[in-house]
Amino acid sequence: MDDLVVAGSVAVVTGGASGIGRAISRALATRGATVVIADIEAPVLEATVGELAGLGDVEGVRTDVSDPASVTALADHVFADHGRCNLLFNNAGVTSGGGGLPWLQEFNDWLWCFGVNVFGVANGVSAFVPRMIDSGEPGQVVNTSSGDGGFAPVPRASVYASSKAAVSCFTEALHHNLVAEGTELRASVFYPSGGLMDTGLFTASRNRPEDLQRERGATGRSSMTFDEMKARMEAAGLDVQVADLDELGHFVVDCASRRQYVIARNLGGTIDLLHRRADAIGRMEVPPHHEIGF
Repeated sequence: MDDLVVAGSVAVVTGGASGIGRAISRALATRGATVVIADIEAPVLEATVGELAGLGDVEGVRTDVSDPASVTALADHVFADHGRCNLLFNNAGVTSGGGGLPWLQEFNDWLWCFGVNVFGVANGVSAFVPRMIDSGEPGQVVNTSSGDGGFAPVPRASVYASSKAAVSCFTEALHHNLVAEGTELRASVFYPSGGLMDTGLFTASRNRPEDLQRERGATGRSSMTFDEMKARMEAAGLDVQVADLDELGHFVVDCASRRQYVIARNLGGTIDLLHRRADAIGRMEVPPHHEIGF
């Protein structure tokens, strides 16, 4: 299948107002795509659109990816105004905000995390993919997973890891069906990698809805800014490499335009871990997990 031409394409990026989503949006705009940024944080969305508007055709649509009606309204807008969508980045994500121990997670922690990370991807696919197929245009659906869950869990992030495992499994199934049905669409699964990411994920609770707050209160594990996370890792003696998000954004767009299924880098250690996990499963043992070092 031919590569996608980014220039002149129409791209939608959820969670596109900050972090990795903003970097992807920037890369798309600089390469001549029409970019529709969807995000729940209206002030940040407005600021990002203003920042990127000078680079090309960029607009923002406030969207709650956990709400099917909100995502359908986004798709309605995109197809009414642009007639197509060639690149769909289901990128919005949150943590669970429920602390480290699995049995301390509350139902609302599950609802919030899966509502954004899993149902957000499902809503994006349900709202956009049928129209993308019907348009006859070539297209790529890029779903953001994580090495935490997508490859192996960090045990103290059990709900988050579970959500990202679901994204990886769903994306693989999506890709096989897009091929089997003879569509012009393909799927990619994106594993952010290459260093510590300066994103809003560490403080995702700022966008947590009131009706999904924890009923038993805080767990004693407060959210951390990027700088606080970096300092904590360095204090534990770790050599912290910080990812260049703008460079990562271009890398993601490059891979998506080539229809590359797995979008990731620096997977040497992950491949070794996956082999050790497979060996342990073959022995009917608990497989090794990701270590975070502190």
